[in-house]
Amino acid sequence: MKQQAIKTIISTVFALLAFAGNSVLCRLALGDTSIDAERIDAASFTSIRLLSGIVVLAVILKFNHKQKESSSKGSWIASLMLFLYAVSFSFAYISLDTGTGALILFATVQFTMIFVNLLSGNKLHYSEWLGLMIAFSGFVYFVLPSLTSPSLTGFILMIVAGIAWGFYTLKGRASKAPLNDTAYNFIRTTPFLIILMLITFQDASLSPQGVFLAVLSGAITSGIGYAVWYSALTGLSVTQAAVVQLFVPVIAAICGVIFANEIVSIRLVLSSIMILGGILIVVLGRDFIFNGYQN
Repeated sequence: MKQQAIKTIISTVFALLAFAGNSVLCRLALGDTSIDAERIDAASFTSIRLLSGIVVLAVILKFNHKQKESSSKGSWIASLMLFLYAVSFSFAYISLDTGTGALILFATVQFTMIFVNLLSGNKLHYSEWLGLMIAFSGFVYFVLPSLTSPSLTGFILMIVAGIAWGFYTLKGRASKAPLNDTAYNFIRTTPFLIILMLITFQDASLSPQGVFLAVLSGAITSGIGYAVWYSALTGLSVTQAAVVQLFVPVIAAICGVIFANEIVSIRLVLSSIMILGGILIVVLGRDFIFNGYQN
């Protein structure tokens, strides 16, 4: 049990770092396409990102005989959710600023997963409700200064992205072969990618930097990152999986300080404490209350 717990913790941390890295890469690659001709367009970024994930995961799967022998091969539903998330996320950021988009996305992911969890008959312990409220309050406090009235199109697209990622995460909790499932989920996005490229190729805008960032995003922070996330999900409850993802914007902000020379603010420090504290309560609260004093 301890080894499984350690594996879950390591996998979760790696996945969250990958998510944050993916966010940073996406911001750098897309930039402001209306004024920066050196950036890549959203459709091309999405296509290259997913295609890179397909290539890397296919290569890994070829040399991983244990996974290759598994009969688990993802699902078309998960693949559709993956594609909807990726394409909606990219296009939403054309008309949304980072703080607004992040709030809409992660709030939607949480509400989707928790709503499905409640519909399935599971009730939240009071400690989980407390941690959830603290973490989400910290997240709102974190993004509040940059909030603006979002465009209707961007708002709807980010809602779609959040719902899709929420369901993709829920599908991953049942995965017995995370690498296998992730690889086949990526591969199955190919028909959707072909349609996307046929529709948008006339408006494609590529640059060496944009293509490189899209490849890096697809191969490492998406392909490998999502496989590790599927592995982590086997050891997380629905609520835990929903709340720990609130940590991603904090990691992304810290990466922004390191790689983009952004200033560390008191707001960042305080919101990080709130989010981390809330996550800790959700992840450890129920087990500690029920089991902590019995061992």
